[in-house]
Amino acid sequence: MRTQIFLLSHMRAYTSLLGHLLGSHPEIDGYFEMHRGYRTPKDLALQEAAYQREEGLKPAGRYLFDKLLHNDYPLLLDRIGQEEVIVLIALRDPDQAIPSIVHLFRGRSPPDPYGEPEGACQYYVERLAWLAAFATAWPGRYDYFDAECLVECPVPLLASLTRWLDLGSPLRPEYRRFSRTGLARSGDTSAAIASGGILQQERRYGDIALAAELQAQARQAYRACREAVMAGAQAVELRPWAS
Repeated sequence: MRTQIFLLSHMRAYTSLLGHLLGSHPEIDGYFEMHRGYRTPKDLALQEAAYQREEGLKPAGRYLFDKLLHNDYPLLLDRIGQEEVIVLIALRDPDQAIPSIVHLFRGRSPPDPYGEPEGACQYYVERLAWLAAFATAWPGRYDYFDAECLVECPVPLLASLTRWLDLGSPLRPEYRRFSRTGLARSGDTSAAIASGGILQQERRYGDIALAAELQAQARQAYRACREAVMAGAQAVELRPWAS
């Protein structure tokens, strides 16, 4: 049975990009969001069996990756056996993450709550509250990185991830396309994920504005969560200019 790698984060935090980078490594299986909760050791076995049926497992694989972006999918370390998994946590600044969520979901039929600033902000704040609670409950059991590092300073982050995961060869900034790349409910559906590499140009959403009250609420949630997560992380990788 493979060791699980769980990325705990939120939507629009470059999690699909990281999943593809990890999943392209010969020692790691998994790249998309499996929409599963992990409450017991049986859930770990079911995850591996489900991925093997759908994608197959690499002969040299040691790890199996999944990302958890919603509070509906818990990770109960005390019940699944905390020594069996590796946990990464990543956060992205709300000034970019929330407009990106709105852009992804707006215009859908029927309308999606995430397609409006209020709904996207509520999701972001509630998700960060869960992540902060997890970090407080499990100090020293996870590594943390600013999600922006993946596109703004990928070389040191990939080196850190290689070290944290004890990989036999370094993670590379290029990745392969998989059967679920770009598909709905599997991660990023934009054209960017099909590029096969890290695109460093930041997208701007000038047509999406948050009310001052929502923006203040989201920024406060980000500051509080980031502080709590960093306080308990066993290793941290930040943007060079971030405090």
